[in-house]
Amino acid sequence: MSGILLVVVLSAVILAVAYRTYGRLLARLLRLDPQAVTPAVELRDEVDYLPIEPKFLLGQHFSAIAAAGPIVGPILAGVMFGWGPALIWILVGCVFIGGVHDLTALVASVRHRACSIAEVVKEHMTHRSYLLFLAFVWIALVYIIVAFTDITAASFVGAQVLDNGQRVTGGGIATSSLLYLALPIVMGLLLRYTKLSLNAATWIFLPLVGVAIWVGQYLPFDVTSLIQGLRPGLDPRAAEELAHKAWDVGLLGYCFVAAVVPMWLLLQPRGHLGGYFLYVALGGSALGLVFGGQQIAYPAFTGWETPKGDSLFPMLFITIACGACSGFHSIIASGTTSKQLRLETDAKPIAYGAMLLEGLVAVVSLSCVMILAQGDKLLTDPKPNFIYARGIGSFLEVLGIPAALGVSFALMAFTTFVYDTLDVCTRLGRYIIEELLHLRSKAGRVLCTALTAGAPLLFVTRTTLDPKGNAIPVWKTFWALFGASNQLLAALTLLGVTVWLWRTRRERWVWLVTGVPTVLMYCMSVWALVAMIGKEFAGGLTSNPVPWVAVVLVALAALMLVEAVLIFVGDGGRGRPTGDELAVPA
Repeated sequence: MSGILLVVVLSAVILAVAYRTYGRLLARLLRLDPQAVTPAVELRDEVDYLPIEPKFLLGQHFSAIAAAGPIVGPILAGVMFGWGPALIWILVGCVFIGGVHDLTALVASVRHRACSIAEVVKEHMTHRSYLLFLAFVWIALVYIIVAFTDITAASFVGAQVLDNGQRVTGGGIATSSLLYLALPIVMGLLLRYTKLSLNAATWIFLPLVGVAIWVGQYLPFDVTSLIQGLRPGLDPRAAEELAHKAWDVGLLGYCFVAAVVPMWLLLQPRGHLGGYFLYVALGGSALGLVFGGQQIAYPAFTGWETPKGDSLFPMLFITIACGACSGFHSIIASGTTSKQLRLETDAKPIAYGAMLLEGLVAVVSLSCVMILAQGDKLLTDPKPNFIYARGIGSFLEVLGIPAALGVSFALMAFTTFVYDTLDVCTRLGRYIIEELLHLRSKAGRVLCTALTAGAPLLFVTRTTLDPKGNAIPVWKTFWALFGASNQLLAALTLLGVTVWLWRTRRERWVWLVTGVPTVLMYCMSVWALVAMIGKEFAGGLTSNPVPWVAVVLVALAALMLVEAVLIFVGDGGRGRPTGDELAVPA
């Protein structure tokens, strides 16, 4: 058995055992009741509230939370510090922190009529805490949209030359991506207005997605060439930059449309199909690892500090968010998933199970770093999407799949995961503004969506520079802030859940199960944000928005923590049972 295969197999075994043991314990502690009526059933409206079978909701939830996070983070952290520390954090994080975070957030939302975690905070903390939490979440959502919009746009420009000389063009990936977006819409319409079953639709449309991936490279939608045709003599690099910005704007336009249409038209069928990308990528990679015999070439540990001065503590914990613990998951769980949960007991496989499955995606992504030699050209300027695509392509090539098609599939899968993040984030941002401004009309829906999708335009359309004055991709500028704010959001969610559980249950296990993870996530994320602020302001005030937003996030988090401490002190350690929790049978 090769070294990489051994790592992946042992990781899968650890995660499976954790699901059967710790997952079962969590379900018992939370008293999940199969007889309880969920909000999806009670408030069913066919638009936002719609109960669906757990096997289908799992695919949608999994593709929404996974996205590109468990690909980008593990690859970046693996390159920075070696695959050993990254692997440890992925396994420990997703079992004891991320999985707990996701499951408790979903259950808290379901027990509060599928309201957001912010509403749970308002009920069990204070109205001021609620406003602080909403502000934090909305800012975090904007930065998630910025980071993932820009890294996706980068996949649609330029080309990657494989070791065998074949080229995989960004224009081809763009074509496949556009075709992929059209297919779920057709699928949603057929499911809605014909007698076509979901199983039949899956058998029809999954092969069509494969056709879209294959045909993309033959019919590339090359925006760079279009720009050069309109502006002859323009420097090729400048044309590529303009194409990148054009795709940024186009993707935000997609976010706007996807966030206002009914979920049955796009989100649900696209999430259903997108889940299969993750399954195929995992299954294909596993087979490739079994039969390929790839060996570990990259060091397990490269040092406590990178050449750029980033230390393992706390950077490892904010670079790998999705795959270990991600605050974004709580927004998905309490924003869309809780409105579709058929039974309370479905929460365990959908929330905890999906988090562990995402941990396995992160391990597979990390293996794409493990096969690289330290002098590999991909490591000179690490681009996670291309490292992932090259790795998955090499795994699939063992199965007889041509390298170019395998890389195209991986890049398309990467893009598909990001779509799930982008439109769900925009929809959830819309929910937040609707809650704050009480805008529940159709016009309010459009306005709130426009605000959420429009704010990232301020960042993706500006040119970002490194300390030496060189232009760098927007996503690189915002990834550290995204990671830190995302982990701080996880800390705030765990804080709110801890307050809820303590005030309704008054049992000591709350401090260990959710309290300890809260402290860890708070410390690492605030540490990273403070370090970022100090580094950016070392030479004086700056026009770079990143450190200023970091200051705002730290202030919001500090105020929320003060609110929680005052509540615990005010309770005198006694808690405040509300009756609903204690009435649920054990």
